[in-house]
Amino acid sequence: MDTKVKNSLESLFNTFSALENVSGQQALRQLQNIFDSDEDFMSKLMLMDKVFDDFPQLNAIREVTFDLLLINFFSEDTKKLDEDYLDSPEWEKIEDETIDRGTELLNLLLYLKECEDEEIEPSLEDYLKEFLLVEEDEFQDEHRIYEDVIANQILMESSLEEIARVSKSLDPESEIRDLFYPLMAFFYNTNPTAENLKEFKNLSEDAPFDAAVLELIINFQK
Repeated sequence: MDTKVKNSLESLFNTFSALENVSGQQALRQLQNIFDSDEDFMSKLMLMDKVFDDFPQLNAIREVTFDLLLINFFSEDTKKLDEDYLDSPEWEKIEDETIDRGTELLNLLLYLKECEDEEIEPSLEDYLKEFLLVEEDEFQDEHRIYEDVIANQILMESSLEEIARVSKSLDPESEIRDLFYPLMAFFYNTNPTAENLKEFKNLSEDAPFDAAVLELIINFQK
């Protein structure tokens, strides 16, 4: 299991379960074993879903856990497969079957890996323009998904309070609404203090989810 993924998974479950006041340790241990196993990807996914089915109180973080499962596959599992596996018909079929799974958090985690590899500091402008290529004609799907983020880049010069206010005003149908607050808060301050995190939680309309996602991102970046 990739170390970054391990730390992120633990922080996700520990933060969510503490703030939601539910037990998550048994589910976390089961998921760690699944992530660390030699099963193929679809088998791991099936086992992961069974864990969440058994612990419905954790369902809110199911899809971001899928993002981590996929990142772990890219980071660790592919080392045991053929070099061109990700171009194979088998993987194409898996992509088709899981196209509706996960969240936009996956893109952010891939971006942070790239930042580490290229030794650059993550920034919202770089993420949008250089990684997601939202200004390119052939990437208009990304532009549509991230429309609310693109329109609110000025928040990087504002305050956490203003980021929270805007996040609460977004259209419920916005594709990025659920992740807007933790994503924008991360880029606003990529190395928050304990006091910053406390303020973040206090301003959130869904503290267990938002804080768990932000902790996941921060721990993945370490």
